[in-house]
Amino acid sequence: MARVTNLKTFRKQKAREATRKTADENAVRFGRTGAQKSLEAAEARKARARLDAHKRDDDPQA
Repeated sequence: MARVTNLKTFRKQKAREATRKTADENAVRFGRTGAQKSLEAAEARKARARLDAHKRDDDPQA
């Protein structure tokens, strides 16, 4: 005897797989690990501190 397939369930499963595939592609394209995010934040803080350290105190406009 043949196995009965519910088409509604099949369509939902196919839609879930498509959504999961898109999510995985986006995670690869845009995702960063927590370590990468913290490293970039630390580098940005260091660069900002370096720029602030090179500012001049005298203001020729005043």
